[in-house]
Amino acid sequence: MPAEPTPGPYNALIDVPGIRVGHYGRSSDGYLGGTSVVLAPAGGMTGGVDVRGGGPGTRETDLLDPIAAVESVNAFVLTGGSAYGLASAGGVADTLGRDGIGFRVGPAAHEVVPIVPAAVIFDLGRGGDFHARPDAEFGSRALAHARSEDPEAMAANGNVGVGVGALTARMRGGVGNASLVLADGTTVAALVVANATGSPFDPATGTLWGAGYLRQEDGPVPVPPSASELAALLAVTARPNPALASVSGRVDPVSPAEPAESADPPPGLVSHTTLAVIATDATLTKAQCKKLAGIVHDGMARALNPVHTMFDGDVAFAAATGARPAPDVTAFFEILTAAADVVTRAIVRAVLSAESVTTPAGTFRSYSDLAPSTRPPR
Repeated sequence: MPAEPTPGPYNALIDVPGIRVGHYGRSSDGYLGGTSVVLAPAGGMTGGVDVRGGGPGTRETDLLDPIAAVESVNAFVLTGGSAYGLASAGGVADTLGRDGIGFRVGPAAHEVVPIVPAAVIFDLGRGGDFHARPDAEFGSRALAHARSEDPEAMAANGNVGVGVGALTARMRGGVGNASLVLADGTTVAALVVANATGSPFDPATGTLWGAGYLRQEDGPVPVPPSASELAALLAVTARPNPALASVSGRVDPVSPAEPAESADPPPGLVSHTTLAVIATDATLTKAQCKKLAGIVHDGMARALNPVHTMFDGDVAFAAATGARPAPDVTAFFEILTAAADVVTRAIVRAVLSAESVTTPAGTFRSYSDLAPSTRPPR
């Protein structure tokens, strides 16, 4: 048992025993997007949710309310495609239902309704084709990945699954993971997808807001960018947001016909929504899971500014597998504290793991490519 909190073996959501993660994405033929699935252990897990963004796209979140009858969740789905992408959760539910996994509604093995809450990010058109977006096939493939892949693949950070089409402040976003094992042996871990309107770095210095929360296991803390690199970062991120332009009547000077090598996305490609799944192996009630999900947003606010805007659909899911005993009030306080920390670390890891990409819609550069001196020496 560790003497003080330390990241788990994979520093990822799968450090919570029994939880599996799967990703499926496409980045060709007009696509730049994907779907990620967080699969519960056999028997399900207790869930909670907290929605703070002004533009969320969700499915079955009402079932996670403490007053709702359903107690167990079978999977969470995080997906691209905006509201269209919710179809991917149907692919997960269909597959689980065929396997007899879900809330039982009849005597036969197949008479179940899988409980699969889902939330979306906006990434429409980033691959060049507005109609190329996740569907039921994406969900079923991501579920198959969760069931079959090794831990290293399930713990991946960067542009995988739902993170394939993610942007953060017009830079490349992605998926990030982090975990902590507390002094009593309880594990708290997070998976996030950073696709925010807000910026992950201080515009005065270029330093990532959440960098101070990184641990040794996350990799070296990035050094502040040079003055020229800060200028490059600001040139991409400090331009008028097309969402705000559409409201105010201002026109973004970048033309949709601009060539693919442009550093900036064309107008209308609004980046928004940070999603997170926080999980623990402690035994928690639905009300406690709701509180746990709420704390996640503190972790978001440490790493992104602004956060929870009217152009973001920020959603946090929480899960408790119940493999360990229920915490007392002090132990629950420690779980909540760890939850905010792992979410901040996961967002920073998502930004640092992202890679630049060029599609017919434009070139989307990563923080590390815009500020290469921040990369640790090899």
